[in-house]
Order: sequence, then structure tokens, then C-alpha cells
Amino acid sequence: MKSRFKAIIRNRGRSLILLAALASVSFARPDREFMVYQFPKDRIPRIDGDFSDWDMVPDSFIVGTDELENTVFGVGEAQDPDDYDLKVKVGWVKGLNRLYFYLEAYDDYWDFEDPALKQDIFELVVDADISGGPFINTENKHIETVPKYDLYFKGHGGQAQNYHIFTPVKNKVWAMIWGNAYWIKDFPYANVACDHHVSPGESGKIRMEWWITPFDFASHEGFEQSVVSTLQENHLIGLSWSILDFDGGGKCDEFRNLAHDIRMINDASYLCAFRLMPLEPRYRKAIDADWTFHEVDRDRRIIHFIDRSTGEITGWHWDFGDGSSSRDQHPLHQYGKEGDWTVVLTVEGPAGKSTLSKVWDVVTK
Repeated sequence: MKSRFKAIIRNRGRSLILLAALASVSFARPDREFMVYQFPKDRIPRIDGDFSDWDMVPDSFIVGTDELENTVFGVGEAQDPDDYDLKVKVGWVKGLNRLYFYLEAYDDYWDFEDPALKQDIFELVVDADISGGPFINTENKHIETVPKYDLYFKGHGGQAQNYHIFTPVKNKVWAMIWGNAYWIKDFPYANVACDHHVSPGESGKIRMEWWITPFDFASHEGFEQSVVSTLQENHLIGLSWSILDFDGGGKCDEFRNLAHDIRMINDASYLCAFRLMPLEPRYRKAIDADWTFHEVDRDRRIIHFIDRSTGEITGWHWDFGDGSSSRDQHPLHQYGKEGDWTVVLTVEGPAGKSTLSKVWDVVTK
């Protein structure tokens, strides 16, 4: 029985590997990969306008104005940092499906009095599952046969999300969502803090920090009808941003973007590759036991245990709580009766041993 179910698990794994190998992913800048910093779980950034939480992020994670290219006005012209200068850091926390951002920007003329869109904007687009393709109703291939606003409610901005972030905010919500899921900018799906001491028309520096929840599908009907993206270590996500620099008169003077392609604003195939990095070595334990499980067959009490331990590991010992054990890394176990079980995993390696017990997570009937 156990060998049969092990074969099923192995075959499923091989199928997933094959699907992954067949999938092809293209990005706007295939020669450039950016990094998303992993914060330790005990150092999650507070969205409070202090910004000191970001000091731990190395400078190698900074994405500066030099990475942007003007794709609308003055194509090919170098950016003058005395006109506009920008630094962005992106972070994540393993186990939380959120993306964290820190923005520090200097502008020689901050324009933010307009109650609508004619102001300085940081336009952010995220496609966490790298599904790609056009995601705005005007770019939908059915636009000739389906009315524009029917397409809006059917999925405008669903597979990727576009945030027009107002820099800074004055008398308005912090962002406009170019899509039908307007609610994704609100707490508890996002949060923001800003610090600045500039008035409209002045020069100076602003700082902002925020987090957003990326969605594989964001529905106009709300969170319950949506699918949150699952962020996984070492995986790539699609991400890019533009700066829209207004210098008075309601006119955008510069439109620079990270993808070097204006299509990034409405087509997720033109975003940049960002890798969700592992923890820095100084925040990782040399060996750390961790595991999860799922029910293969509830009526037959068959449980698949999955090792998620980190570090260099050479051995595993599972105590299933019913008097039986296993030294497989990912064992399949059948309980003989109903019960609430305390399951213990002990792993060992050159750095020593680590143990993790979970009390009554596993229950059989």
C-alpha cells in the first residue's frame, strides 16, 4: 500500500517538473534580473513612516533612476538626477504573500495639487505568477466585438495589477488602480506611509513605504472571488514601474520606466524579472527542522508528510505518534485508528540536530 502511494506522489512530481520545463517565460529585459530582499520573520517592515527597517537591505538591492529609460519624451536622453532621482527597494517575507516597497525620490518640482491623475506618479505593475499577456480592457483582443466596459467588469486588471501611486499624496487616496479590482489598494490588502516636507512647486525629497498583495486573479466582486499569488523562495515574479514627472501646467514632462518598453503599463509580457531571494546567511539557522502534511485519503487515514527543513541535512526521523516511525524524507503513513496525533520530525547534519513537534495538527477519524 505505501509503495503504491509513494509511486503516485513521485509521478505527480514528475508531471509538475515536465510542465515547468515546457513553460517558457520571457521578460522585457532578459539580460537583467533584479532581486527582492527577504526580511526575517522577526524583522517585518512596519509601515509607519520611520523607514529604519529598510536599513538592513544591502545597497545591491537598490534599483535607481539609472535603470530607467525614457520611452515617451526624449527617448534615449540620459536622466538628469538634478531634475528627478529615484531609489527603490523591494522586499518580501517567506510565508506572507505580500510585496514590500521603499521609495526615496528627489524632484526639482513636486506637482501634486491636481485632484485626479495630473501629478507626479510612480506607476507600479506586478504579475506575480508571470502569466503575461495584456490585462487592460483596451488591449483585450475582443475589444472589437465586446463593449469596452463589459470587458472592464469581466477581468480588466485581473491577471496583473497596475497601481498609479501618487507621490506624494494630498487630499486623495494613496493610489489609483487601473483595473476593476479597486479594493486591492485598501487595507487589509495594502498599507502605506509617506514622509515629506515639500509643498507643490517646491524641490526636495520624499520617502514612502508600502506593501501590496499580488493576485493571480483580482476580481471586481471582491477578495472572496479572487486568488492571491503564492510567493516562493527563489522564484521569479514579473514587476516593473514607471515615473510620470509633472512639472506644472498639467503636462507630463517625463515618462521613464524600468522595462524600457511603454507596453509594460498594460501588458504583463513586458515586465522585468525579479527573484524572491532567500534569507541572508546571517539570519539563517545552520539546521532548522520544519514540515507540513496533507491528507491523501481521509477515510483510510493516509497522510503524506512533507519535509521543509533548511540547512545541510543528511538524515530524517519521523515519529508519527502512534508508535511507528520513518526515516524517509517525505513519508506516507497510514494510521490504524482515529486520534489526535503529536508528530515529531528530527533532522540531522554536519551542524547537528534540530527537532520540530506539532501537537494535534494531524487528526484522523
